[in-house]
Amino acid sequence: MLTCKKWFGAAAIILGLIAPAAHAQNYPARAITLVIPFAPGGSTSIVGRAISDKLSELLGEKVVVDNRPGAGGTVGTKAVAKSDPDGYTLLLGYTGTLAIGPSLYKNPGYDPRKDFAPIGMIGNAPNSLVVNPSFPAKTVAELIAYAKANPDKVNFGSAGAGTASHITGEYFARAAGIRLVHIPYKGTGPALTDLLGGHIPMAFAPIPASHPNIAAGKLRGLAVTSVARSSLLPDVPTMIEAGLAGFDASLYYGLVAPAGTPRPIIDKLNKALRDALASDEVKKQLANDGTEITPGTPEDYADFIDKDEKKWSQLVKASGVEQE
Repeated sequence: MLTCKKWFGAAAIILGLIAPAAHAQNYPARAITLVIPFAPGGSTSIVGRAISDKLSELLGEKVVVDNRPGAGGTVGTKAVAKSDPDGYTLLLGYTGTLAIGPSLYKNPGYDPRKDFAPIGMIGNAPNSLVVNPSFPAKTVAELIAYAKANPDKVNFGSAGAGTASHITGEYFARAAGIRLVHIPYKGTGPALTDLLGGHIPMAFAPIPASHPNIAAGKLRGLAVTSVARSSLLPDVPTMIEAGLAGFDASLYYGLVAPAGTPRPIIDKLNKALRDALASDEVKKQLANDGTEITPGTPEDYADFIDKDEKKWSQLVKASGVEQE
């Protein structure tokens, strides 16, 4: 027979196993907050709002978007890492915050592996390498040859020091064996304005921002930074097709929750996310933003976060950029 002490111990274990499952059955019982760690209007907000609207419908409770910008997205990301792991505060995970930020900032305030419970990946959106039409290079190969003949004389613009577009430019220069001069701007818009005006010869920019100018002939698209061509720019080759083997500087989106969130809740959210990504309306919204959908399991996303952070941390260190 079980002693009283052993019986209570066994009961506690059983209750510990039952409680999360029971909690998940009733989840969600109120509104969920989806933190997007950037200001409204950018690609992260477009992706986040497309997902939140559909999740609200599928889960039967409102998923409210909360934009919390600051320090390259690390402010909002840190806030979610410190939130209660009850499934009611989620984060739009992003390459800039989960892969670049931890190496770029001296103290981001979170660990992308330990402080989050991955829910699932959403998709990826590549950057584009664009040049002013007056620039002599019409292909990536011609650009590389020109830069080798003119070391430290070719400028490239980015959305700012330490941003994904900046690190992508450093990645490109390293892969191509060339030396470029980085010109940081306060956002993609100002960088493209100077590029259109001929003040800089080239820039790395998100496809939704560069696509209209390429289509109008105001900019020349030399390459996209993903492993496959973009549906928005089907005639523009990838960096791999342009001769840089293995080059991949796509920006990946996903959903994560604070570490310790019960697995039944993670599973429920993963199913809802995959159902959302399979819906025609979400497919259309993300396609218009140049995002390629890549759903998967929580384990798939956890493995990807680990690999992506390792890759980008090496690139950040090689660039020599560090932010307070």
